[in-house]
Amino acid sequence: MLREHRLPPFSPAPALDDLLCCVEAFKARIGLAIAFSALAGLAVTPGPAVPFYRIVALGVAVMMASAAAGAFNQIVERDLDAKMRRTRHRGFVTGRLHAGPAWWTAIAAVGFAGIALACVALNAMTALYIFFGAFTYAVIYTVWLKPRTWWNIVVGGLAGSFAVLAGGAVVAPWTLQPMTLAFAVVLFLWTPPHFWSLAIAYHDDYAAAQIPMLPVQVGDARAARIVLASAVLLVMASMVPMFLGMRWIYLATVLPVGGYLLHASVQLARAPGKREAMANFHATLAYLPLLLGSAIVDATVLR
Repeated sequence: MLREHRLPPFSPAPALDDLLCCVEAFKARIGLAIAFSALAGLAVTPGPAVPFYRIVALGVAVMMASAAAGAFNQIVERDLDAKMRRTRHRGFVTGRLHAGPAWWTAIAAVGFAGIALACVALNAMTALYIFFGAFTYAVIYTVWLKPRTWWNIVVGGLAGSFAVLAGGAVVAPWTLQPMTLAFAVVLFLWTPPHFWSLAIAYHDDYAAAQIPMLPVQVGDARAARIVLASAVLLVMASMVPMFLGMRWIYLATVLPVGGYLLHASVQLARAPGKREAMANFHATLAYLPLLLGSAIVDATVLR
């Protein structure tokens, strides 16, 4: 009598887990935020209408370059990530992903493809800004500054600024428009209060990994006061586009979200604890997409 051989039930869970692990390695969420910043730069820059395919090309090119820089960051920092509770479950730390030649090849291919796409479908200046953004995050921030100085986040904020400039260069390749520059400054000033709030919340992690983040260097109380000052500068800079042509949609957004961020920053300065730090971190997390989203709507609907 023949036995019936039954195959085990198929489960997509392991394959899905591997896919999600790879997506996390490429820091897809950060890539989406950077791409959104580039699209905002395109939208707010005065100039002729841009065909839809070029808008898509910009978003894809920025996401690819950002993904390459993100994966580079995770490979280089895997030993540091292993010392931090917040990051010790990342793929390159647990061994689920192997930091071998295949990953280095993928990083180079994805990054090159993104920059090449920008160069072919858009223009050389946009491609250059995208390259500068990825290089700033991967090399200047990750390799050079982060292990050495608390200025790492300040200079690292240029990565987001370059994304805005890349978007603006799609419209005006050889002229830096004041509105584009204003939003590039906003991105630059947004980074310190965002990441310093997180660093206060995870002070012990950064200290254990011997990463010289601001709270580790000066203490949580002083860092919280610096976060408040940084938030004030950010909100002030966010008002500048109003004097350059932004109208009521943008104003109706920047006032309440700016007020909320300042409130959260004041609470953090008064009581520099983990709960207040995470509240301020989430306030900055909401601030940027709401601000940029309102700028895009203002610039496209009311143009």
